[in-house]
Order: sequence, then structure tokens, then C-alpha cells
Amino acid sequence: MKSYAAVDLGASSGRVMVGRVGPDSLELTEAHRFVNRPVRVPEGLRWDVLALYAGVLDGLRAAGPVDSVGIDSWAVDYGLLDADGALLGNPVHYRDARTEGVAEKVWGTVPAAELYAATGLQYAPFNTLYQLAAAASSAQLAQARRLLLIPDLLAYWLTGEQGTELTNASTTQLIDPRTRDWSYDVAARLGIDLDLFAPLRRPGEPAGLLRPEVLEQTGLSGPVPVTTVGSHDTASAVAAVPATGERFAYICTGTWSLAGLELASPVLTEDSRAANFTNELGLDGTVRYLRNIMGLWLLQECVRAWGDPELGGLLREAAAVPALRSVVDAGDAAFLAPGRMPERIAEACRASGQPVPGTPAEVTRCILDSLALAHRRAIEDAQRLADHPVDVVHIVGGGTRNALLCQLTADACGLPVVAGPTEAAALGNVLVQARTHGLVGDRADIRRLLARTQPLTRYEPQGDTGRWHAAEARLTAR
Repeated sequence: MKSYAAVDLGASSGRVMVGRVGPDSLELTEAHRFVNRPVRVPEGLRWDVLALYAGVLDGLRAAGPVDSVGIDSWAVDYGLLDADGALLGNPVHYRDARTEGVAEKVWGTVPAAELYAATGLQYAPFNTLYQLAAAASSAQLAQARRLLLIPDLLAYWLTGEQGTELTNASTTQLIDPRTRDWSYDVAARLGIDLDLFAPLRRPGEPAGLLRPEVLEQTGLSGPVPVTTVGSHDTASAVAAVPATGERFAYICTGTWSLAGLELASPVLTEDSRAANFTNELGLDGTVRYLRNIMGLWLLQECVRAWGDPELGGLLREAAAVPALRSVVDAGDAAFLAPGRMPERIAEACRASGQPVPGTPAEVTRCILDSLALAHRRAIEDAQRLADHPVDVVHIVGGGTRNALLCQLTADACGLPVVAGPTEAAALGNVLVQARTHGLVGDRADIRRLLARTQPLTRYEPQGDTGRWHAAEARLTAR
């Protein structure tokens, strides 16, 4: 068996996990977990990337001897380096308000339909392209000589080597999903200098060795390679979907819900753009054809507003609330910003003429019903737009712990749901490293190993899907 450190950074916490992999074994343990707490400063919302890097170093120290390190994180955000390779400032958070109204200005140069046909990326106000357009006149961008996405920035600090990992680069809206290379025409028309980006890397390629100073700080004995993985956490999570065939849909749950299909080629039709589906790249050149849904962020923000009540009790109370009494559009950008989430959900219900949830249990049930409804809508739309029918839905990530959400998703979709693994991104990270070192085979081998070794829970659909269709009609009738 060999040991691999997976640095897995989410929007609210980071962790360093250690995976031990053998020919027919897979064990994952948590070495260190740390808070990812953004900071609001006068100029806006920023990531505390230095604290994240300190957490990574602490995690590698706790991990002990490892054969390789891989890094994944959330998408779209980046750090800027000057000519000396020094960071020019804390990276801007994707929930910062600087991109408000920017998309419309970009579309004045490259119309939305042309942009989608070239890059296949759904509209989201925080895509890297819009962030760069928002920063176009800033002194910081004028001074920058290199742009590194968050996992690539941390890899640079660990190794001294720079690269741009492809699955994460595909979330910038500057990659052509057909060629798996930069969309040079889009960048040129918008005045974006692609020389800012380091050369593209693909999962499995080397990303350097831990620097001597890092070895000293972590107590590790070198050489320790850093291996490029699917550095967008969703790419790593989809790689860890324990599917037994190709007729499956997946939902990667956590702060976001990413619901969709794994395809061999992108879907770049106008219907696909209108449905707001994205074509991001995955392991081995696959396409992650999916829709972004607001996810458990809605519940996380409510729980924070309520003073952090015990979640298990809240979910039990929510299960007793009548189903589908009130639902909201879980993909609505109105829920993107932090703050006042219970009030905003109540306002949305009031505006659509539905009963207004009053208690925390009622709001929680509204959120979970709404997420299940959004999952249903995304999976139905994906099958239709890609002409790719499915027989089962796999839920991976933190939402697998929420049995009520898993059962509601099965009920809404009218399909069995297989929930697990919970730490899918870390497992996908580890298994790409292990494959690079010859311990596992292709994607099918990876998935068979996961199905044999990881605890999975199956939920069968219950009730009539007609009531979910009726609930959806309430939203679309607005």
C-alpha cells in the first residue's frame, strides 16, 4: 500500500486527508481540518489564503510520510503574482459584488450566445472571465505578471513551479471544451492576456517536488512529489462516483449542488445555453455536463442566522413538516450573497403566493424540498438536452449525510439514489495520484474499487412524482 495526501479545500473549511491505496483496498483518514473564513475588508470580500496555506502545512505535518500530494479546491477564483512571483493581494471571493452588471458589458463585445458556443460555460456572475473584466482597470491587474487559480497557487508555494490545471481552467470561461485548450478568439476579443496563465497541466501530470523549506516545515523526508489531480473539487468528486455503468446522473452536494451527467463531448446548443447548463472538463477528457444549484449554502446561512442550532434535531423536525408546502427556486441568484437568508426565503415564498415558512423547521423543509425539486429539474433537463437517459442518481459529498435530502431527491426524480462516498473529492484526488503511480487502472477500475470499499446507502423513490410536477408548476407560473 502507498499513502497519498489530498489537500481538499471547500468554501467553508479545508482538510488534509490521507488515503492508503492497495490493489484491492482503499482507506481514507482525516489528518487535519481547518476553517476557511473569508474576510470582509473595505475593498470587498477576500479569501484569507495565507491562513489556508498555513492549514495545508499543518495538515501535511499531521499526515506523516506520504508518497505524493494532490490539491483540489473550489473553482473560478485566483491569485495574482508580480514579476518576482510575490502575491499581490488576498484573492477576491467569488461572492464579492464587483461582478454585478459586468456580464452585460462583456456580452456587448461577445454576445452571450457566441460566448456559450465557444466555451460551453453556463452564465454565472462570478466566472473568472467576468472577474477579469471587472478588474480590467485595476492597478493590481496592471501590475500582475501571472494568474494562478487557487489550487495552482498553493502548489506553487509548495513546489516553486507554476501550472494551470485543466479541469479548473475549464471553469474560467476561457477554455474551448472541444479542443481542451484556451479559447484564443474569446480572449482576444475581450482583451484578456492569456500569457497571464501558466502552461496547462492535466490530471496525472507532475507538478513539482516539495521545496526544501516545506519539507523542513512539515517534517517530511524528500523527495515528495506533488501530482496534478482534478483540481476543481467537483472534477475530483465526479471521478469518485461509484457508478457501475454509463447510465447514471450525479449530484455533488455541499455548499453547492452540481447536478448532471458525465459525457464524452460537450453540448453547445442554444437550448443548452437557455437551460443554463455548463460543459466543464473532467478526468480523461470527459465533460461534466451540469447545472449549478445553490445547494446547502441556503441551509448553512439559515443555521448561522439562527445561532447554530443542533442540525440533527432540526432535520428531524423538518421531516415532520408537510411536504412541498412552499418551495423556492434554489438556482436563483437572489440567494447568492450571504446574510438574511431566512428572511429572503420567506420573501420569495410571499412573492410567489405560497405559505410563508415561519419556524426554523418549516424553513428547513422548504429548503430541502426546493433542493430536491432543483435536482429533479436539472437531471430531467440534462437527459433531454444530451439525449443521455439514466437509471440511477449518485449523490456524493457532504449532502450524503442528510438522509432526508437524499430520500426527497429519490422521490422527486422517481429514480433510485445511491448516496456515498461523503469525502468524494478527497477520494478522487487520492485515486488520481494512485493511478499515476500504477496502483489502479482506468476510470472504471477506480469506480469498481470505490463501490467495493466505500459505504453506500440506497434510497428507493416513494410516492407519486406528480406532486413534484405540481410544485414545479407553482414556480414556473410566477
